[in-house]
Amino acid sequence: LADLGLTAWEGEVAREPLARLQAKLSFLRRVGLGYLTVDRQTRSLSGGEAQRIALATQLGSQLVGTLYVLDEPSIGLHARDVSRLAELCRELAEAGNTVVVVEHDRSFIEAADYLVELGPGSGERGGEVIFAGPREDFLRDLSSLTARYLAGRETIPLPLGRRDGSGYWLSLVGARAHNLKRVTVRIPLHTLTCVTGVSGSGKSTLVHDTLHRGVARAFKTEFDQPGAYDALTGLEHLAGVRLIDQEPIGRTPRSNPVTYIKAFDEIRKLFAGLPRAKLLGLGPGHFSFNVPGGRCETCQGDGFEKLEMYFVEDVYVTCRECDGRRYRSDVRAVTYQGKDVSQVLQLTVDEAVSFFVAVPGLVRRLQVLQDVGLGYLRLGQPATTLSGGEAQRLKIAAELGIRLGRDHLYILDEPTTGLHLDDVRRLLGVLQRLVDAGNTVLVVEHHLDVIKCADWIIDLGPEGGEAGGELVAEGPPEAVAQVAASYTGKYLRDVLVPRGVNGDPGRPPSGRSGPGPERPSRPRRARA
Repeated sequence: LADLGLTAWEGEVAREPLARLQAKLSFLRRVGLGYLTVDRQTRSLSGGEAQRIALATQLGSQLVGTLYVLDEPSIGLHARDVSRLAELCRELAEAGNTVVVVEHDRSFIEAADYLVELGPGSGERGGEVIFAGPREDFLRDLSSLTARYLAGRETIPLPLGRRDGSGYWLSLVGARAHNLKRVTVRIPLHTLTCVTGVSGSGKSTLVHDTLHRGVARAFKTEFDQPGAYDALTGLEHLAGVRLIDQEPIGRTPRSNPVTYIKAFDEIRKLFAGLPRAKLLGLGPGHFSFNVPGGRCETCQGDGFEKLEMYFVEDVYVTCRECDGRRYRSDVRAVTYQGKDVSQVLQLTVDEAVSFFVAVPGLVRRLQVLQDVGLGYLRLGQPATTLSGGEAQRLKIAAELGIRLGRDHLYILDEPTTGLHLDDVRRLLGVLQRLVDAGNTVLVVEHHLDVIKCADWIIDLGPEGGEAGGELVAEGPPEAVAQVAASYTGKYLRDVLVPRGVNGDPGRPPSGRSGPGPERPSRPRRARA
């Protein structure tokens, strides 16, 4: 717009429209969306991008006396962009508006004037107001788990050392899909590797569209066309690849956490082995609500009936035959520790671990749900009610629940979405377990507490869109933190404890030289 070359008369005619257009574009850039093209279709935007566009529109409207409610606006944002967004929310408040933000991000919480914390736990253990007051009082409140993290009384510690890895690498050469500029990256196997960079820098294109599709085609598990690249080497050192994304685990209410992790098989076998079940001739299949046999056939095991309406939405009512319990009365007559199978499905995971303490195999499967912070879910909770983050963690739990293999590549996209700092700490423990079992975990992530715990970082940028798509830095966190061109490195410096061997910040702690003999002693910088 600045280089339109208008005549004096054209400039006068277009002065007002151009000024408004410049202002709107400025707001979009300030909320971290400068990388979007003008012809981008809105249906292709992520939820976070759409929310920030709405915020930019409100900034341009210059309203006062308005209540703005934002639900986790920091999702998908780099630490640099989160700081910018927090400043914009501050501007809205100073203009005479009220801004209410539901948020887990440390920067947003520290920028707030007034804080309300709910808890103390999740699900049935939550729902109470733990604190409501000014930020200064909040940081002194010992009953608040969030405050303890912000004040440093609780922390996500740095690892004692960075893994050496197996000595082998998975290398992607010359990736050039979308905005990638012939990027070559190497992933040390048997490590936790983070792909970082500002929004729009090419992370998803590199990891999802190119690397994952390329590896999946090689193992013949998926056949989508990968983004253009020159070579993909190191596949001979892998046994397979798994993408753990935030897509729903099921499209119908019949799918639930306990069936997804295969724990319901154990429960059905347990009930079928009870004396009363044997007396009635009931087998494991009779305790399934998905197949005919023991389920209520009036509602076909749903527990409710759908009444189809012509001019309004369909109405769902409790099944009059089973009273919402899903099973026939004779099946419900079989009880374990005083509960029938329909009542067991109403237990939370935490309650079920105590309830089935005498069944070690079942408890082991349920405990992995606790490990990923899903202890508050009910065993029979419909999959359609789970958030994307809950679905992703449920998939991680399913991987941990089976006998862990070796040499698999696990790919996760922002698994910390919607997680409290304490849940992030738990999740990190789970990811480390996958690596310790002899696997490689590749995470696209913005959360600094995850990035600082990685063994290896691949940082893309330097900006988003056409100004991105380059390899800015790669190496252990201590090395990336020394790269002046890396925004990730800039923010990492604040969370890393100074360490190194003989004053060399580019080396991993404990004197290790990296995950293999090929590791460069300094992080590579992208070509200009």
